[in-house]
Amino acid sequence: MRDKTIDYTLRATWMSISKMYNEQAAVKGSTMATGFALISIDPIDGTPSTALGPKMGMEATSLSRTLKTMEEKGLISRKKNPEDGRSVLIHLTEFGLEMRNFSKSVVKSFDTAVKENIEQEKLNTFLEVAHKINDLVSQKNIFKHKTIVNK
Repeated sequence: MRDKTIDYTLRATWMSISKMYNEQAAVKGSTMATGFALISIDPIDGTPSTALGPKMGMEATSLSRTLKTMEEKGLISRKKNPEDGRSVLIHLTEFGLEMRNFSKSVVKSFDTAVKENIEQEKLNTFLEVAHKINDLVSQKNIFKHKTIVNK
């Protein structure tokens, strides 16, 4: 994998992490997307549905499907926002809180395993590089001045 592109390395790594998370979520009859949503919902005050998509980096249609499934499984409830009657707050049910705790424990276990197996200096470098890549992508300057030619 060392001779592969940066893109390939990032995708392959994320795919293996995603698969690992989905395998863990499946133990509880869930998915990684559901676990991520549970972690992203404020357990005390709830979260506006409109804020959840950007917070998770999900498209509205995918998020709608995920929320619908979560509601059907009894993980969340939707309530009118008392501060803005036009929006809806997503709240966790007792079962949702239980599953949120499970999801957090899975993420923390992965984080701990990585920290125990990779030197702090290397992790710091990785995080620095990841932030720089995110900055490059978010600035949208990578393809602005280049013409991509198919050969």
